[in-house]
Amino acid sequence: MLPGAERAAARRRLSRAVAAGARAAGPDAGTDALPQIQHIVILMMENHSYDNYFGMLERGGAGFRLDTAGQPTETNCRADGTPVPVWTAGRTTQEAGTPCQSWNACHIQWNDGQCDGFVASIEQTEPALNATAPMRYWTEAELPFYYRLAQTFPVATRWFSSCLGPTFPNRRFLIAGTANGLIDDLPVSMIDRPPHGTILDHLSAHGISWTNYHHVPADSMRLRLLVHGSGLRSLRPLAGALASLIPSGRAMMESKLQVTADLYPLDFLRMVNHLRPVDEFFTAAAAGTLPAVSIVDPDFTANSEENPQDIRHGQEFAAQVINAVLSGQGWPSTLLIWLYDEHGGYYDHVAPPAAPAPDNVPAQSPFDRYPVLRLFRNTALGKKVTAADAGPRTYNRLGFRVPAVIVSPYAKPGYVTELDYDHTAILRLIERKWNLPPLTERDAVAADLLDALDLAAPPAFLDLRVLPQP
Repeated sequence: MLPGAERAAARRRLSRAVAAGARAAGPDAGTDALPQIQHIVILMMENHSYDNYFGMLERGGAGFRLDTAGQPTETNCRADGTPVPVWTAGRTTQEAGTPCQSWNACHIQWNDGQCDGFVASIEQTEPALNATAPMRYWTEAELPFYYRLAQTFPVATRWFSSCLGPTFPNRRFLIAGTANGLIDDLPVSMIDRPPHGTILDHLSAHGISWTNYHHVPADSMRLRLLVHGSGLRSLRPLAGALASLIPSGRAMMESKLQVTADLYPLDFLRMVNHLRPVDEFFTAAAAGTLPAVSIVDPDFTANSEENPQDIRHGQEFAAQVINAVLSGQGWPSTLLIWLYDEHGGYYDHVAPPAAPAPDNVPAQSPFDRYPVLRLFRNTALGKKVTAADAGPRTYNRLGFRVPAVIVSPYAKPGYVTELDYDHTAILRLIERKWNLPPLTERDAVAADLLDALDLAAPPAFLDLRVLPQP
């Protein structure tokens, strides 16, 4: 619908961004520098650390430290000094509400690089819940498809989330290279746009196709279109203030993520032009007609793998997406990245490294962003938000490791990439392919995903058309 109008609007946004200090696009912007890759597919699941899923994966020595019997030796201690070892169980269900990945909990878990605060994060933030839940892990027995995927294609053993925080800030890094101050999962603060635009703005400005495939019911999507078309999203802070006055306010405000691309609010035209139900992904994959860039979202209420969901359902959905790409007509020219937005509060033993702050925007709670909301700081919801958002106010460190595999016919067989990645590496790949400028200081120095590929040799996985179902 009106693609010319959308493209013109995107160019106006980027012109304002350049005026505000963003890097200007060069003369070759929008031209294809990696013709072997015609389709980039991003499959980002939710809330599991590398150790939580791949601690027992025998690839590159990146998992648990094992004793002579082959058992993990990792522990964290309770407040009374009692050690809690990592543990596993045959069931695939998770506990509700624990572990915790709030901004405050993540920094407690990190503990200045000691990575010994996972049990403490529950004892301090949710003392009524099971404090051993963060130390749980799964194995190949419960994750057969994911282990087969990581044993076949290049696995990234040092892919970190982009910040020590929850889902929404980390997914914002995926599309813009910055969280723009967001540190929690409350939609009350999400009426802003990053000053230098998102990668989606750049794709639209240059006529490069992109789609976010989703599970939002048709009626809900029509309502979202109405809200965005009428500008009602600007009322979110007021809605948050009113919600804080009622006992169920926190549950009302902790709305589940529905569409990744909308974490920086999309306007009406972009929602109409680029949001599609997930069934259309499978049709396009089979026909080889996927757009240049696809974001494939799970059903965040059912199969994203966030607690308390059964992880089998997310694995099944991921297997459907990945096998659809492998068997589709476009497989010979596709690159798919399977990864997680953040660690979900689950233990990982590798300390997240320092990283460039993306910009000069400090991490902010809703009370920092909107001073009028401070009137509601002493409500029950306000106190919970203050506690969850406590901690440093910088983005100069990555978050914990997450599972990540690079799937392409050009992938290096049996390869382990040990570069330090975060989600902005995907931005760097898109920018490299279409000669686009970096959005922030973070994606400007992001590690190169082409380390996992060999574009000069005949594709090693051209004839691989399906991985076994879990």
